[in-house]
Amino acid sequence: MNVSHASVHPVEDPPPAATEVVNPPRVRMDDMEGMPGTLLGLALRFFQFLFAAASLSVMATTSDFPSVTAFCYLVAATGLQSLWSLTLAMVDVYAIMVKRSLQNRRLVSLFAIGDGVTSTLTFAAACASAGITVLIDNDLNSCGQNHCVQFETSTALAFISWFAALPSFLFNFWSLASR
Repeated sequence: MNVSHASVHPVEDPPPAATEVVNPPRVRMDDMEGMPGTLLGLALRFFQFLFAAASLSVMATTSDFPSVTAFCYLVAATGLQSLWSLTLAMVDVYAIMVKRSLQNRRLVSLFAIGDGVTSTLTFAAACASAGITVLIDNDLNSCGQNHCVQFETSTALAFISWFAALPSFLFNFWSLASR
């Protein structure tokens, strides 16, 4: 028998009938909100900066934070987080204003590595500061001699900054891994 096969002579699909529903194109990763250059991405950067800067300023207003290494580490980590977030917020504002996509592989790599480093440092500093705050408050019962309320507030703000930084890292890492 002399029969042609589809692999030899490909046949195109017939156009869909009027009653069939055509599926819309799928949303790609570079179109998702929360990625760099989107409004949600800008909002995440703004909240990262806001809470990191607030944590930094609350801790820096206490007179005895330099005596504890974990609190100095928190000041350094939140300072770095606020600078990183402010810089990328300005990049996001530029990208939104000129309607430019920030889905270049090198840029996404830079964003993912920077977000990973800064969020890890902020989380580690917040954990260390929380441990010292619990030690001062619960174990030593010396909150009357220290600024426990400011220490606790600064630590809580650092954790909130980390919660805002984590989605940025995950979106960038996911975008990088899906390429």
